[in-house]
Amino acid sequence: MSINPEGGQPMTRKFKLKLLVAAMAAVPMAAMPATTATAQQVVRPSQEIVLSIGKGELVTVPGMMADVFVANEEIADVQVKSQRQLYVFGKAGGETTVYASNERGDVIFAANIRVGSNIGSIDQMLAMAMPDAKISVSTMGASTVLLTGTVGAPEDAAEAERLVQAFLGKEANVISRLRTATPLQVNLQVKIAEVNRSLLRSIGGNLQTFDSTGGFRFGVGTGGRQIIGGDEFGYGGPFAVGNGIESPTITVPVFGANGQPLFNSDGTPVTQEILGTAINSNNLTTLSGLGRLFGMDMLGALDLSERLGLVSTITEPNLTALSGETATFLAGGEFPVPISQGLGQVSVEFRQFGVSLAYTPTVLSNGRISMRVRPEVSELSTQGSVTLNGFQVPALTTRRTETTVELGSGQSFMIAGLMSANSQNALDKAPGLGDVPILGNLFRSRQFRKGETELVIIVTPYLVKPVDAKDIKLPTDGFHTAKELDQLIGYRENAGVSGEVRPGPSAAQPDAPAPKVSEVDPAAIVPTGEEKPRRAEKKARRPERAAKADAPAAAPGFSL
Repeated sequence: MSINPEGGQPMTRKFKLKLLVAAMAAVPMAAMPATTATAQQVVRPSQEIVLSIGKGELVTVPGMMADVFVANEEIADVQVKSQRQLYVFGKAGGETTVYASNERGDVIFAANIRVGSNIGSIDQMLAMAMPDAKISVSTMGASTVLLTGTVGAPEDAAEAERLVQAFLGKEANVISRLRTATPLQVNLQVKIAEVNRSLLRSIGGNLQTFDSTGGFRFGVGTGGRQIIGGDEFGYGGPFAVGNGIESPTITVPVFGANGQPLFNSDGTPVTQEILGTAINSNNLTTLSGLGRLFGMDMLGALDLSERLGLVSTITEPNLTALSGETATFLAGGEFPVPISQGLGQVSVEFRQFGVSLAYTPTVLSNGRISMRVRPEVSELSTQGSVTLNGFQVPALTTRRTETTVELGSGQSFMIAGLMSANSQNALDKAPGLGDVPILGNLFRSRQFRKGETELVIIVTPYLVKPVDAKDIKLPTDGFHTAKELDQLIGYRENAGVSGEVRPGPSAAQPDAPAPKVSEVDPAAIVPTGEEKPRRAEKKARRPERAAKADAPAAAPGFSL
């Protein structure tokens, strides 16, 4: 077996060429670094910075910054002072985000930047204008401000909103969520004014006839009441007209046949009483006449009456209640009403009358007051009364209203009003005879009634606060009862002094004196003479000690 060198050499060169190409292709693949697949991570801002336009803050980041990213440079921007500090400042209203990362790409700082108006200046302005209020200001966007906290009264909340609106301009949107620090109390003043005018005019004719002739007799009678006073009357006696007159009589002497007066055995003249006729006017104006007409004795009475009435009523109840609570008030009384229970038993119930008021106020957030009010004025009246088993139950004349209104403190509202005018005309007459001129008035009765009423109810609420007792004025301030001598000689009903202040509480002991700086004589504490030697003092004290030693011993007990 023989090997051709020339024949084997071409095969070796081709093999080497393929190996070289394969090695060159494998070098770039070996140079590529090996990577592993990781999950996506989102870093959200962990803090929030609130800035005013044109102001900024210096922020220290926990690491070495390599890159800083601002989402919107028109709202806020940053200036890097060092690798650990950056300065953030606001440029326009709005929100943006700032990120800072280190050389490895780790986020070391992320914050939301909120830029609004001059929040700090608004706080200072409100603190100066309302030192007692606790108001916090928060920005919401470019032109929206939220006010939170507590104020003393609803009008303070409205004032704070007005001040912020004036500070930021008309384009700003101010949202107020302020609350009052103390519960609100509402005083309600109700005025009920009424004028009632009435007119009652009546003309009534009454006629009675008496026929004392024989044969056929005839009579006419008309009228609505008994005009003759008493059980007996006579046409030959006196004629009397008046209120409550009954059976008038007159005493006359008795004359004999010779025309001379007769006397009793004791010398007194003989008299007789002649009964007359009385017309009871019954508290009216009555025109009466008695005579003979058409062969009959006629007695006529014409009643004339006119009554004018004017009633003016002004009632002003006041009542104070807590916001959201119901308060009631009654100035009047109660009257009994009998109610039959069956089997002859009667129970009594009492009904209220007078001036009453009930209302429920609710103070709204804007300081306005919403309230449901129910005022009522009632009085006893005989018109419409009933009588049960001899007991008269009076009727009530009532003015009442109930409504819900909303208004501000100190504002008034007329919640009810009434204007009424009515007239009545009644005519009673005898057909035909009542139309006869002049004499026809005896056969007719006419009554005319007219009434006019005007009623107004006004409510006025006030937001009130308690005051010191000494600041309240009472109707009894300065009132003193008059002494017996003043009532007898001076005709004085009281001895009051106008404007006098009623006595108030006072301290049982006078106030302690104010503290003073103690006064010390300098001569008592500052030595003025020369100091003597201490040894001399000891030598002078030796005789004193010897004298004390020779003294007798002290005996037990107390010595006086």
